[in-house]
Amino acid sequence: MDIRALVMGLAFAFMWSSAFTSARIIVADAPPITTLAIRFVISGLLGIAIAAALGQKISLTRGQWISVVVFGISQNALYLGLNFVAMQWIEAGFASIIASSMPLIVAALGWAVFRDKLTPLALTGLVLGFAGVALIMGTRISGGVDLIGIALCVIAALALAVATLTVRTASGGGNLLMVVGLQMIVGAVVLAPFGIAFETLEVTWSWQLVAAFIYTTLIPGLAATWVWFALVGRIGPVRASTFHFLNPFFGVTIAALLLGEELGPLDVVGVAIVTVGILAVQLAKQKPTAS
Repeated sequence: MDIRALVMGLAFAFMWSSAFTSARIIVADAPPITTLAIRFVISGLLGIAIAAALGQKISLTRGQWISVVVFGISQNALYLGLNFVAMQWIEAGFASIIASSMPLIVAALGWAVFRDKLTPLALTGLVLGFAGVALIMGTRISGGVDLIGIALCVIAALALAVATLTVRTASGGGNLLMVVGLQMIVGAVVLAPFGIAFETLEVTWSWQLVAAFIYTTLIPGLAATWVWFALVGRIGPVRASTFHFLNPFFGVTIAALLLGEELGPLDVVGVAIVTVGILAVQLAKQKPTAS
């Protein structure tokens, strides 16, 4: 067993899932798009500066430059931007569950668009995963959850699925931290005009807001993205994606502990079903290794 890859995968899943809770804290007291753009500028410049100190240069392969633009727009601007806006109206745990369906969307798109063959295990995982998401959505919709917030989270998950398809090009050719930093800058450039046009810069300052901003800038923003690319480079995108099955559990647990979000019995069942579905889909992609 690759212990280092295991630790990296667990760390990534925890950091990635915790971003929803810190974002929920931020958007309660600050404009979401503007705040996220500022976060991207800080994270991006930090990443670029550290990369330069490590000897990395802005000399990327063509595939990496494509990934910088596509991932910067899809993952940073669309996925995170839409989630930040949505979490003004929906809970962090619920948003994390919808976002966690990304591996299921990737598998479904692979079958529908690229005619990827689905094994019985993968098909079972897809059915289970989407059934779990539908169960949780049904309970929340009947409870009066904001439908616009749900729609934004679903679109965000689709954007993340597109971004994931570019991760292979970003993991090759070195300069990983430089790639991450540049992606952040792309996200900031795309989001800033929308923040200026549609938001009023009104902030209710508190230590919780400051702590959440610093945390989300350094940990989910910079560290998690770097760990993800490093993990993909170490074990490949298919095996790395297996760790996404932990995101529903981590996401709702962190939100419940820090924000006091309640989980009903059907929510718990839904999270378990989604977790099993994601794991099945990812395990179905694994190729048996020669012994």
